[in-house]
Amino acid sequence: MQERWVAHYRILGQLGSGGMGEVLLAEDTQLGRKVALKMLPPDLADDAERQARLRREAQAVAALNHPNIVTVYSVDEVDGQWFLTMEFVEGDTLESLIRQPLPLPRFHEIALPLTDAIAAAHARGVVHRDLKPANIMVTTEERIKVLDFGLAKITTESDEAQAIDADTEVATHTGAIIGTTTYMSPEQLRGLPADERSDVFSLGVTLFAVATGHHPFAGGTEAERITAILRDKPQFASEVRREVSPVVAQVINACLQKDPAHRPSAREVHEALVRKRPLETRAPLQSVAVLPFADLSPQRDQDYLCEGIADELMNALTKIAGLKVASRTSSLQFKGAAADIRDIGHRIGVDTVVEGSVRKAGNKLRVSAQLTKVEDGYQLWADRYDRELEDVFAIQEDIARCIVTALEIELNAYENLALQRTRTIDAQAYEFYLRGRQFQHRLDRRSLEFGCDMFEQAIQIDPNYAMAYCGIADCSAYLYFYHGPNDERKRAVEDASRRALELDPQLPEAHASRGQAFLVTGDHAAADAEFEMAIHLDPRLFEGYYFYGRSAFAQGRIQQAGELFRRATELRPDDYQTRSLQALIYKSQGDHESAVAAHRQALERIKAHLALNPDNVRARYFGAIALIEVGEREEGLKWARRALAMDPDDAHVRYNVACAFAVAGAHGDAIDCLEQAASTMRASAYVDWIANDPELRPLQGNPRFEALMKRLRQNS
Repeated sequence: MQERWVAHYRILGQLGSGGMGEVLLAEDTQLGRKVALKMLPPDLADDAERQARLRREAQAVAALNHPNIVTVYSVDEVDGQWFLTMEFVEGDTLESLIRQPLPLPRFHEIALPLTDAIAAAHARGVVHRDLKPANIMVTTEERIKVLDFGLAKITTESDEAQAIDADTEVATHTGAIIGTTTYMSPEQLRGLPADERSDVFSLGVTLFAVATGHHPFAGGTEAERITAILRDKPQFASEVRREVSPVVAQVINACLQKDPAHRPSAREVHEALVRKRPLETRAPLQSVAVLPFADLSPQRDQDYLCEGIADELMNALTKIAGLKVASRTSSLQFKGAAADIRDIGHRIGVDTVVEGSVRKAGNKLRVSAQLTKVEDGYQLWADRYDRELEDVFAIQEDIARCIVTALEIELNAYENLALQRTRTIDAQAYEFYLRGRQFQHRLDRRSLEFGCDMFEQAIQIDPNYAMAYCGIADCSAYLYFYHGPNDERKRAVEDASRRALELDPQLPEAHASRGQAFLVTGDHAAADAEFEMAIHLDPRLFEGYYFYGRSAFAQGRIQQAGELFRRATELRPDDYQTRSLQALIYKSQGDHESAVAAHRQALERIKAHLALNPDNVRARYFGAIALIEVGEREEGLKWARRALAMDPDDAHVRYNVACAFAVAGAHGDAIDCLEQAASTMRASAYVDWIANDPELRPLQGNPRFEALMKRLRQNS
């Protein structure tokens, strides 16, 4: 065959063809490299619109400089033939690779560079408008390259280019849709202007296909699929492939919203996938507080049930991304209050308030609930349930769903599952579980021991109650870490967490409990793996982030610990522990101003907690440290001595009071407390934490402290 040349490019073969002409593989004989030539066919050589599109593609890509976007070298014309010269990318199209589902680890290998590339294009004002797997290459070096900006739009482009865009959108109304319809956004299919948010929709379709091997909108023909894009809610990726994480499924679902205003930006998609965190909804967040239900039972002895129903509602509603739920501490302060609901709502800072009552007589249960709008005091919903005790689970789910419906929030598949998950089928076991939870919240030693007893009784009734085993593991872990480690507590954490996982391997709380068991034994790598799995299964599980953060801090991974504590704080804004630990992170990083601000925030929450739980020694010694750090040294020392008097034999209390003394400059008292704590503590449980604790830095170099640390390391 006769060799074919275009200028100084020797044609080696054809790479593809389409409406804009053919793409050829060529050798640049001047520079000695392979290139791709995008040629306008001869019959379109005089087509001014096609020429303008070719120039615009060159202009669009030339404005970008990104490793995951194909590089354009030039746009040329030889003997009336227009062509684009660009980087030759060797590999396979993403379209060819996803005909079968890819291994899930490949998802992030593809999704992260792809989303970063699109975000970079958008940042430079370039909208692709034909994003699809066929226009994405996976190179032989496993790199992602986005191709074919032939339909790209530059938001700062010339009047000529804008006129071409207008012609394209008019053509859509006449049936000549330019692009790939099954990857188009609803607004593109309707012929409306396409901007960055249209790219995000196409990106969502592509990511769904990468994660599952399927299209998110069902349809056997192109017409059926177009109809589904315009009309139907998309499938949830985790419904199609169970192994897909809830975070990935939620992020993809956010991209596929019909309303462009409710879609995230490409940069937000990228950051959510990097952090493995769900996106917040694009619609304005609504907020709700769930007050403890009033006990109307004849004996007024159902306090645990009233609090438990409110807690379960809070836990379920917290899983909904479009709803901000006030914390337990905020709501509990109004227990039994006679104040106007509007006043309570304004004080908590929410749009709506749920209140209700419980009346239990024998096996009969009456639950009333109502949702009130804070702004005007009008009821949005109310109902009463007269049922048997065993119907309590159905009642809780129905109340949660009625709240969501009244607030006009659409649930995705993950959120639906969170609302309907039943922990046990035995109402009596559930009663003991709720009693255990009520004790667990208090965190003092006696309450945690009572909590274990309640969870044990729940298990005697229902031996397959996984959440009750989690309760035993968690209470035992708190006892081990906060109130003195011993072999019995260590075995309890180990045995209960293992049993919980055996009963329900997909239970996020079970993985968090198992992570604590590994923390008890000092196996941080195994603990971190369990916490990551817990977060994978439930991205809004507070315990996953909180204990993972503690593990990271103990290992000296200060920055990661800070991010994990920040996320835990987002999930429970009124939790004083996470605020205090955030302050510890800032102090470790030398950021004194942020540390003091975090201590002030923690102190507000500690005082609110102590108002409800005045005998809580943990809140007392956290508060002592916070007071000293914000400049109230004498008051802080008073709180520290009060904490020590409340539980003088507890090693953990002595350790934290030592921290308060060290921060206050009372070094002798601090080392006295540490030495007394060390005589009863298991060094392996604390030595890593002590080594990284910035509150003990003032003691470094002190001979007594250094001798103590040497002793602890030898015994660990």
